[in-house]
Amino acid sequence: MKKIKEVLVVEGKDDTKRINEVLNADTIETRGSAISDETLALIDKLAQTRGIIIFTDPDFSGEKIRKIVSNEVPEAKHAFLKRTDAVPNHKGSLGVEHASNQAIIDALKNVYTENDDNVELISKQDLIMAHLIGSKTAKERRSELGEILNIGYVNGKQLQKRLKMFGITIEQFSDALKIINQKLGEK
Repeated sequence: MKKIKEVLVVEGKDDTKRINEVLNADTIETRGSAISDETLALIDKLAQTRGIIIFTDPDFSGEKIRKIVSNEVPEAKHAFLKRTDAVPNHKGSLGVEHASNQAIIDALKNVYTENDDNVELISKQDLIMAHLIGSKTAKERRSELGEILNIGYVNGKQLQKRLKMFGITIEQFSDALKIINQKLGEK
């Protein structure tokens, strides 16, 4: 199996163990969302030498880590695991360590690099019209949108920024909405 060039930034040793069962990849563990300056410095150094892919759990802590690392390394790549693929078989929280082999492979096939240059902005009005904010079904629709576009789940306040950050075009946005509407039986 070919080794992944970039180093995967993960939350903990269970994530590293699970990834190594599936792929030939190196990881660096943040050991939670209180990332030490030393760990951030190592991540920055790895970003300069090999590149990094942020691959955190699809939950609040994972998003917090993603934001911290992204601020330190804006050129970082991002891989998102669908929330439904990260559910444990037993009691516990969402995590990379619970994902199937295929879910991990799929997440890493759909890697994004942040890019907010020359992207036509999807307006707040577009989000309201698509029932992605300000409606009873908004949370469910945002969850579906994140899975279709492989950009992870995001709350209503952060959705517009996330779409721009990952260079989602109006066409991609519209195509995803068509799928959501079909799936949810709407117009």
